[in-house]
Amino acid sequence: MKIICEKTELAKGVQTVLKAVPAKPTQPILENILIEASDSIRLTGNDLELGITMEIDGNVAEKGEISVNAKTLSDVVRRMPEGDVTLETKGESEVLVRCKKVKYNLPMQPGEEYPRIPQVERANSVWISEFDLKEAIRQTIFSVSDNDSNKMMTGELFEINGKNMKVVSLDGHRIAMRNIRLGENYAAKKVVIPGKTLVEIGKVISSDPESMIGLFFTDNHVMFEMEKIVAVSRLIEGEYFKIDTLMNTEYHTKLMIAKKDLQECISRAGILQKRDENKPVVMDIRKGGMELKVTTPLGSMDENLPIQIEGKELRIGFNPRFLLDMLRAIDDEQIDVYLNNDKMPCVVRDKENSYLYVILPVNIRKAA
Repeated sequence: MKIICEKTELAKGVQTVLKAVPAKPTQPILENILIEASDSIRLTGNDLELGITMEIDGNVAEKGEISVNAKTLSDVVRRMPEGDVTLETKGESEVLVRCKKVKYNLPMQPGEEYPRIPQVERANSVWISEFDLKEAIRQTIFSVSDNDSNKMMTGELFEINGKNMKVVSLDGHRIAMRNIRLGENYAAKKVVIPGKTLVEIGKVISSDPESMIGLFFTDNHVMFEMEKIVAVSRLIEGEYFKIDTLMNTEYHTKLMIAKKDLQECISRAGILQKRDENKPVVMDIRKGGMELKVTTPLGSMDENLPIQIEGKELRIGFNPRFLLDMLRAIDDEQIDVYLNNDKMPCVVRDKENSYLYVILPVNIRKAA
């Protein structure tokens, strides 16, 4: 095999598929990326849960396929001078990587030994702009649990119904939901996509509202298809949580507040939080405004914020990190917060029903 690629193009391809290379591989060959040279040049990374393939520009002087250690190749290519990079096999176990006066000889393995990404039929699909999908991931991924003891919580629900796609995540303490308007009607479909997959897909896709991405579903896999990139991921099997009962539309207190004011106030309170410490912030909601307080071993802080309030006054506490995660995901200048009492979740939603966030309160006695 012999290929010639411009350094920047090769580096971009290696970095893209590297996102699917596991940090702790279950098989030694999964530390590698696959390089296929035929009518085109394709790079592949695969951890058996997520596989990413990217086609890159370049010239194929001799066809073939090999696999090379992903991290080593990435480091080598990044440190090459600008210009054309040549990869050429030498015998059965070595590949020469050269650019101008720089040469590396790296160990390789036959491409036939590298595990292939599953083939996904193109029958059951949904098309969405890359921008909309990237935003939906950004606005919900923080509520995915990283605790594998409940596998379902480590994924996000994608529910397609007609022209609407609902994206939901939860971790037992909060829920994030976004509704996305699709360009055409699609058959009803529910799948749960691993959060780890969505994190990497979010890094790969662009912010261009004109670029479209196709999602193709089977019973066990989802394929993401972009212009030069294809990613295939396993789905999480099982029925997702029924969350409708948690989204109570009745409330005793509604407050309207400037998002920026609340976000900056909670950030200031964070000065008194040690790393990994989340002492609750206490919201004292009154007709004349809202006083936000926090007390930690480093000191105490309180700040008054102007609000509009409907209904009962209330004193309630929340994990400040959960509040900040939610506020960073909302683009509206003003937010509506719905509350019942100090033990029931708070709900933040817009009038258009494009988003909904639910956060459980904490025992405010812990703030004392």
